[in-house]
Amino acid sequence: MKILITGSNGLLGQKLVKLLIDKNIEVVATSRGANRINYLNTDFEYCELDITDELEVDRVIKQYKPDTIIHTAAMTNVDQCEAEKEGCRQLNVEAVKYLVRASEQHGSFFIHLSTDFIFDGEAGPYSEEATPNPVSFYGQSKLDAEKIVMASEGDWAIARTILVYGITPGMSRSNIILWVKENLENDKPLNLVNDQWRTPTLAEDLAIGCYLIAEKKAKGIFNISGDELLTPYDMALLAAVHFDLDASLITQVDASTFSQPAKRPPKTGFIIDKARELLGYNPRSFSEGIQILEEQVQNLPTD
Repeated sequence: MKILITGSNGLLGQKLVKLLIDKNIEVVATSRGANRINYLNTDFEYCELDITDELEVDRVIKQYKPDTIIHTAAMTNVDQCEAEKEGCRQLNVEAVKYLVRASEQHGSFFIHLSTDFIFDGEAGPYSEEATPNPVSFYGQSKLDAEKIVMASEGDWAIARTILVYGITPGMSRSNIILWVKENLENDKPLNLVNDQWRTPTLAEDLAIGCYLIAEKKAKGIFNISGDELLTPYDMALLAAVHFDLDASLITQVDASTFSQPAKRPPKTGFIIDKARELLGYNPRSFSEGIQILEEQVQNLPTD
């Protein structure tokens, strides 16, 4: 099996490349710019790819002829999507059209990554059959992309996920665990929202979920997330306890405290029974995720 990954320089992309290589699967990693996964002690194919260029997409898919494409690349900063609507649409919607067409033409199984932000957050946690109703431009862009995938004449799957956290060498973004740890270690007080609920997802678990879909060529929509419904305040307290830091520095606030360009759904979360039963997917707890993250931080390459 040959799997092509878009967005291989991102958090999920890097975790997928490592997982698939460990399973002796032929990997074609693609992303904008230079390869950022040089820390892996193995050779794999890397190809620069601008997914907003239709001709380039078709050329690369035609060149490598992957059995499966796992599409992880997207603009995911919710406020940036609200401010840069055209750029968001190009990356999150138009690029999906190009990839779906190429996958149809070359007979590739297409796996698309989506999000809980396609929902309004009024009735979470959600099953795969729930009716979407996005409240942000980002959410709408991801829903529009899902519709393109579902209209495909080829084989497809959609993996919806929520609040992915993890770490990789040279990672450009932090995550809530490391952010809480750093601030509490410096005795900085924190205000955390306690009226928004999510089922946070360890990046390694999401990678496994994508691999299981590819391995089984499981078609349709799958919720791939953690299974604990937590608020950011809950997550911060768990991180403080794990690292034995002063939790009294953490104050719970409501979402109205912060002014953000894009509206957030108050309560999402996913029901993951389908993924458990059909894929054998079994995510780690948030506390286990914190432990894994701590070990990875300690073992990051110094190079």
